[in-house]
Amino acid sequence: MIPAMTSLATLPRLTSHQDTPHHIANLSLVNIAARQRMLSQRMILQTVMATNDDAEWLRAAQSSLRIFTESQHHLRATIEQLEPASARKITEAYEGSNGVGPTVNTFMHLMRSALDQIESGSPRSADTTAELVGHTDRILTALNTATTAFDEVGQARSDTMMKELAGIVEDIQGVAKEAKVVSFNAQVMAARAGQHGREFAVVANVLSDITGEIDRLTRKAAVLAERSRSK
Repeated sequence: MIPAMTSLATLPRLTSHQDTPHHIANLSLVNIAARQRMLSQRMILQTVMATNDDAEWLRAAQSSLRIFTESQHHLRATIEQLEPASARKITEAYEGSNGVGPTVNTFMHLMRSALDQIESGSPRSADTTAELVGHTDRILTALNTATTAFDEVGQARSDTMMKELAGIVEDIQGVAKEAKVVSFNAQVMAARAGQHGREFAVVANVLSDITGEIDRLTRKAAVLAERSRSK
């Protein structure tokens, strides 16, 4: 019998960078989800090859299953770090009425059973492996669905960040404009002060240069933000 779907609460929580497996540490959630699709197909091939009493293929399949399982736990555990809307989307993708969680769990259970049976020389390994191969299309479809959900979450977070960036750039531009006015007035006052305003004029000129550089950088940031939004 296939075990019931693991709840989010019972999944291992990765609380620090030290707890995160090295094969996950530098990947985004959507990249991890996309890699799961490739791993699922690789594991099936490795398992089929391992049925020929090939210890090397068996070890390769076991290693792939470990990576797949750790990655899956990581994807599910990170739901606690997402904002509510994103968390709901991922929860729905896995646990909704058409959620992919049961399919992924069934696949991992079949994979683990097949490898254990191959390693122990069980006569049931051929049937379990055949059942696993029959699961190929279903697991690929399920993992595609999960990848799409994580991609949408990533895009939503990116859009929010770009809006915030655009707001910050706008605020900086406003400050730069005010600084330009102050710089101009300072230069006028320095000119009126004549000899006594020379040092003040130097400060006013430096301020003018700074505001000019700020203006240039904010225009560049605005262009980059607009370019990112249009992609």
